[in-house]
Amino acid sequence: MGKRRRQFEEEDERISESWLIPYADILTLLLALFIVLFASSVIDNRKFMSIMEAFKSELTGTRIDDTNVGLTVNIPKNPISEKNLNQQKAKPAPALTKEDRELLDLKNRLQNFIDRNHLQANVTIQDTKRGVEITFKEVVLFDPGKADLKKSSYNTLNSFVKLIKTMSNPISIEGHTDNVPIQNPKYPSNWELSSARAVSVLHYFESHKIAKSRLQFVGYGEYKPIYKNDTPAHRKANRRVNVVILRSNQ
Repeated sequence: MGKRRRQFEEEDERISESWLIPYADILTLLLALFIVLFASSVIDNRKFMSIMEAFKSELTGTRIDDTNVGLTVNIPKNPISEKNLNQQKAKPAPALTKEDRELLDLKNRLQNFIDRNHLQANVTIQDTKRGVEITFKEVVLFDPGKADLKKSSYNTLNSFVKLIKTMSNPISIEGHTDNVPIQNPKYPSNWELSSARAVSVLHYFESHKIAKSRLQFVGYGEYKPIYKNDTPAHRKANRRVNVVILRSNQ
């Protein structure tokens, strides 16, 4: 009888201690949960949901489809520090050269002349990598199909010449046409017409004391349009002469 009683007492003791293992596991999991919840309070909702999915997987054995979810994120190969970013923002633009300043000043003076004389519809100007480019529409300089300068263009060209003469940069004069075949025995193709128009402007500049060594011309014909030749307005815009005050390195 005594032996049987001792056996029951030992079994009771073993039973009474067996609850410690699952209890310790639960406490460990709860501690881990509260630590992660505390840590996740400073991350975004997406990370929080990823953490919850991870716990769900651990506790229930369910599969997580996305192997990339979790606390870690993809770190860029070349992270830019805030210091480097600020240095990049603070990096000054390269200083303008003397020639850049002179060309910019010339462009502003030419633009002022265009604005004062309300020529914006037919004469435009822009600063390009090549230099300052002035575009004259055909109507300003020539009659259709002709390469002789209209007398009405002289005053406009005189004003431009005066401003251009203030610099010594080379000048490229470039003729352009639309793609309509020319019906003129004097000019077999648009190449000849565009070249003849560029030469007319060149000779006008030379006659007004711009050094010959600064001048060059080219006729592009119809092959460098700024618009498709699909409407009368586009063809009109393509018929033009460009005068480019070139940068010295062009």
